[in-house]
Amino acid sequence: MAIFSGLIVSIDAFFIGISLGLQRKCRFWHIVAINAVLFVLCVLGFLLAEQIYERIPFEPDLIVGIVFIVLGFITIFQSFLLGGMEDKTIAVIGVLMSGEAMLITMGLTFIFPQAGIVLPVTVALAHFGYSALMFALSRTKYVRRIPPAFSHTVSGLALIAYGMFALIV
Repeated sequence: MAIFSGLIVSIDAFFIGISLGLQRKCRFWHIVAINAVLFVLCVLGFLLAEQIYERIPFEPDLIVGIVFIVLGFITIFQSFLLGGMEDKTIAVIGVLMSGEAMLITMGLTFIFPQAGIVLPVTVALAHFGYSALMFALSRTKYVRRIPPAFSHTVSGLALIAYGMFALIV
């Protein structure tokens, strides 16, 4: 279940890959660099979550739900706030995606503390796989028609949905 959650929660990387691929100045090495930082932050998030899990005096799902809902709104609105500034958008997307993956790892570690190191590795690999695949596909003529704001909106909605799921279940 933890591996499945890691793959599902990383679905926002699918749409982030489209967003980055649609930007003329973005190159594949940007995806690799973002995901290298993301991997380190996932492992760091896992280690932090292990340390603080027992110290949280209330249900960790509450934190996870609220954080994902906030991240979803940030993902949606950042594309509108930074529209037309491609260089800054690539950096902001990289920071948001890496921070969000770290929080995903922490949240999943709270929910599935028995998962172990498989969890951050799964989240990081899923992010890389989704974003790299969609980056490549976004360079085709079929995907180029998708407006970048659409992919940010869908990515944000996926995070919001997961946050609400964490609060309800």
